[in-house]
Amino acid sequence: MRFIRILIVFLISLQLNGTLFAQDKIVLDKVIAVVGNEIVTKYEFEKQYNDLIAQGIRITDESRCQIIEDIMASKLLINQAKIDSIEITDNQVESEMDRRMRYMISQAGSEQALETYYKVNYDKSLSQIKNELRKSLRDQLLIQSMRGQITSDVQATPEEVSDYYNGLSEDSIPLINAEVEVAHILAYAPVSDAATEEVKNKLREFKKRVSEGEKFSTLAVLYSEDNTSAVKGGEIGFVGKAEVDPEYAAAAFQLKVGQVSPIVKSSFGYHIIQLIERRANKINTRHILLRPKNDQASMDKAKARLDSLLDRIENKEITFKEAAQKYSDDEETRKNGGILRNPSDNSSLIPMDGIDPSIFFVIDKMNIGEVSKAVPIQDPRSKPGYRIIRLNKRTEPHKASLEKDYQRIKSNALFQKQEVVLNEWVSKAIENTYLKLDLEYIGTCKFVQPWVTYTEKSN
Repeated sequence: MRFIRILIVFLISLQLNGTLFAQDKIVLDKVIAVVGNEIVTKYEFEKQYNDLIAQGIRITDESRCQIIEDIMASKLLINQAKIDSIEITDNQVESEMDRRMRYMISQAGSEQALETYYKVNYDKSLSQIKNELRKSLRDQLLIQSMRGQITSDVQATPEEVSDYYNGLSEDSIPLINAEVEVAHILAYAPVSDAATEEVKNKLREFKKRVSEGEKFSTLAVLYSEDNTSAVKGGEIGFVGKAEVDPEYAAAAFQLKVGQVSPIVKSSFGYHIIQLIERRANKINTRHILLRPKNDQASMDKAKARLDSLLDRIENKEITFKEAAQKYSDDEETRKNGGILRNPSDNSSLIPMDGIDPSIFFVIDKMNIGEVSKAVPIQDPRSKPGYRIIRLNKRTEPHKASLEKDYQRIKSNALFQKQEVVLNEWVSKAIENTYLKLDLEYIGTCKFVQPWVTYTEKSN
């Protein structure tokens, strides 16, 4: 039953650990297995093999075979998902992409730091990283959807959760690190009309200079405030409509090759865009991004707005949750009362060693239920402004217990039940799926499931 667990955990951790881009030399052109309409290549196996080594995991002959079986099981799920016409939309892929990129950026410290890391170590930009991730993410979402369909009726009763926990050995009970649940309310500094007009005038001037013969790419290098693309002359690479800001896409997809757009306002700022090339439903563009600058008066307005809101919260005229839902400028957290999510698993509890440093130093000495004074937003990816922060929960490091960690233990107990159902499904699906394995390459592997048995019948 072990390999389904490893399959799911491995596919998720593969992206989060940032080791997808290992550069070991890999043979690209050898098919080692066929599962339905899906193939497993030597490249695929050796890539995952090298990724695990890069993580410091010791690989034995048994674990080598386990990797092969994990990949075949994933292909079996993908094959069935396609048979069942399970669809994954571009928006689902991009949403998951954004979540994972936020996690990777949080680990690196900033988007620029992440870009620099991959540029220095693997000669790849963030846009290249995203392009490499998309196919893998789509497959992962197919696997998750198929897995959910197979296990949709599986439940864990309180008695089963208790039995699962009581059946763990003392050494198997996990240690839970200190975690916090925090919520915030953001107030972005309003941008003056004069600052906006200044940016627009600059972009009009850049467009005029391009029409008079200057290179768009040179102006992008010199003036664009998108640091990631500026070093490449403003080029962002081939993208589909769902992969970029909607306003950016609406303008860019109407352009002819070489044409420069009017000024475009997006969630990132103001742009002019030039179309480089069109391929089917994807385009490659370059752009110049400028953002209106906030003056001290606008920052003071944002702070005063939060100071007033804090007074109302402290006077119990409104709860923090209600205030976040009505007044926070953070679209992502506003609906759930301002609660920040752990980017690694989307839960509300965030390990203290994984919290944003600018938040950590605010909440470190706070009591549960306390709300901070307005503090500046120090996230370079955010607009300028202020926020107030509430400490909702704090846990101390401890061994997991039913009293404190019931939901976490229930999830593990449920996962174990789902694993049994998944393994039963895999066993039956193998019988009815075309299989062809390169037995010479696989060698003496002893798989959990009867892959080899049904391969021999297929040959």
